[in-house]
Amino acid sequence: MLRSLSTKLFFAILAALLFVIALVGILYKYVEQRDRMRMHAAAETGGDPSRGEAMFIEYGCGSCHAVEGVRTATGMVGPPLDGIALRVIIAGKLANKPENMEKWIRDPQQVSPGTAMPDLNVGDRDARDITAFLYSRAK
Repeated sequence: MLRSLSTKLFFAILAALLFVIALVGILYKYVEQRDRMRMHAAAETGGDPSRGEAMFIEYGCGSCHAVEGVRTATGMVGPPLDGIALRVIIAGKLANKPENMEKWIRDPQQVSPGTAMPDLNVGDRDARDITAFLYSRAK
């Protein structure tokens, strides 16, 4: 009976250890993919995704848009922005290219007069960094 109990305990510990190893592997892959997406977004846009996230928060974009993992981004006015880099069209009519995303962020009323997206007087650098942040958000 004691031998049976120690065998069961051994397999329980082994299963828990394998689970932890698998979890660490998954987390490593997640961090690796996130870093790769950020590097690609930075190269594609010329912006800084980390600074872009800070600017996204500072300009209050999350009051209208939801972005997973950004605690202040829970808005339901505009579309959720996770995976926006994979969309073909932005602002309802522009090809999804970094320069168009920056233009939309800087002057939404010029792109689409009457749009619900307000003109927040976003500067060139901030728009480029916010674009880099958004392009780093794969879904």
